[in-house]
Amino acid sequence: MPHVTKTAEVARKEASLADQAYYMVRERILRGRFCPGTVLCRRKLAGEFGMSLVPIAEALQRLESEGLVESQPRVGTRVRTPGEDEIRGRYVVREALEAESAKLCCLHASFQERMELRRLGDQLDTLFARVREREDDRDLFYAVQENHTNLHLRIAECSRCVQLKKAIEQNHVLIYNWFFDSSTRGRFLPPRFHQDLMEKVTGDDPDAAEEAMRLHVRFGLASVVEQLAGTTASSDWRRKRKEPQ
Repeated sequence: MPHVTKTAEVARKEASLADQAYYMVRERILRGRFCPGTVLCRRKLAGEFGMSLVPIAEALQRLESEGLVESQPRVGTRVRTPGEDEIRGRYVVREALEAESAKLCCLHASFQERMELRRLGDQLDTLFARVREREDDRDLFYAVQENHTNLHLRIAECSRCVQLKKAIEQNHVLIYNWFFDSSTRGRFLPPRFHQDLMEKVTGDDPDAAEEAMRLHVRFGLASVVEQLAGTTASSDWRRKRKEPQ
């Protein structure tokens, strides 16, 4: 019995470490420190995080299941470099989910929620303007993207459809938006980008809110495809990878 208890405790500890490793690696990807194509050495990560290889392997497996990293047998693991079809597909899914979210939010949000969303949109545009002035400030960029994700999730909450919000989270559509933005630095948003969107989402025309969100999601797609899809053709990691795992 003591042996079983000890095994359970070890398993819980390793699970906790795996969670820590998962969030640390994911954060570096979303900050742009691990760019698409970056090789992730398990031994190096284990040494840096002060962990064994087990939680690192579990963390990378989870990130792979979410599509942020990819692995090849006897080659290794790297940050995923999405191709054009995948990028466009991610945008299609996000557009479909968030357009419906905006429409339902326009229909069901309370007066207080509408005022909150307008305030959040105004704050977010101010933050994005600061990012443009301090392009190399990764900490600021990370904080702004967190605020961006939270705003869109708040719209989903105000839609009064729990399943829709879960679908947005489970499909990682906002995380991929963040990942794409982290990987294509130098892409700037126009003034009032989120304020104008919030005016439609909190207005009295659900169809206008839906269309505004569709246009919002599509903005910059061509630039993302051009920059990221071009990376795919220039990165043959299978030939270069020699580092031990």
